[in-house]
Amino acid sequence: MSIILNHVNHIYSAGTSYEVKALDDVSLTIDDHEFVGIIGHTGSGKSTLIQHMNALLKPDSGEILYNGANIHDKGYDRNSLRAKVGLVFQYPEYQLFEADVFTDVCFGPKNLKLSKVEVEARAYDALSLMGLPKEKWYSSPFELSGGQMRRVAIAGVLAMKPEVLVLDEPTAGLDPRGRDELLDTLSAMKEKENMTIVLVSHSMDDMSKYADRIVVMNKGKIAMNGAPGEIFSRYKELEQIHLAAPAVTYIMETLRRAGLSVPVDVRDVDEAAKEIKRALLISHS
Repeated sequence: MSIILNHVNHIYSAGTSYEVKALDDVSLTIDDHEFVGIIGHTGSGKSTLIQHMNALLKPDSGEILYNGANIHDKGYDRNSLRAKVGLVFQYPEYQLFEADVFTDVCFGPKNLKLSKVEVEARAYDALSLMGLPKEKWYSSPFELSGGQMRRVAIAGVLAMKPEVLVLDEPTAGLDPRGRDELLDTLSAMKEKENMTIVLVSHSMDDMSKYADRIVVMNKGKIAMNGAPGEIFSRYKELEQIHLAAPAVTYIMETLRRAGLSVPVDVRDVDEAAKEIKRALLISHS
C-alpha cells in the first residue's frame, strides 16, 4: 500500500472567527498502481487532502503513512518523499521559468544532485513520455500552447521519477481536445511506468473514462468511495451535494424508466451502446 491517511484532521485559522475544518476525520488508502479520482465541489477539501500526501501540509491530528512509514515522524526525509510523491498544482505552467523547455525540465532532477548525464536522461524520458515534439524542446516554454506548457510542467515533475503522481485539476483551462489528449497521455503513462496516479477533477466524465476508483469529498469528509459505476449509480446522492453523474448515466436511467432493461452504472458511451444493443436484442427476441 503506497499512501494511507488515518483519521486525518486539518483546520485552517484555528481558534479564530475564520476557522474552517478543511479535513474532518479522513481515512483513505491509495494502493499501488491505482488511478484514483478525487472529486467534489469548491471548498470540499480536495486540494487540502492531496497536499497532505507529500507533507506540504501537516495534519492537526491523525497520521499519514507512505509505504508503512509515518511521514511526520522525527527524522523522516520529507524531501525524498516529495521526489517519490510528485504533486502537480493547478495551472502548473505558472511555475515555468527557464529559458528553454529542456532546461526547465532538468531543474528538479538537478536538485537531486544527480550527474549531468542522468539529469538530461531523465528530462529526455519525461518529455518523451509527455509527447512533446522534439522541435519544441529548446524553445522558450512561453512560446508553446497552453496544453504544451501543461505537458512541460508535468514533465518537470516526472523527471523526478515519482512513484505516485498527484495532479490538481490538470486540465483546467484546456479546450476539450487538449483535455482529452493530456488525460490519454497520463493514462498511457500510468500503464507504461506502472505508476500510481491521483487526479483531482470537477469532471465526472473524465473520472468515468480514466479512474479505477472515485473518492467524493463533501465538507471535508469522504462522502463516497468506490468504483466509478458504483458512484454514478448513486447520482441522486451526488446531486444532493451539488455534483452530477456523467451524461450517459442520465441517458441510461431515462431508457430504464421507459422500460428498456439497461444498467445505470455504465462508464462511458461505448459501454452504454453495448448494453442498449443487448437490451434491444433481448426485447425483440
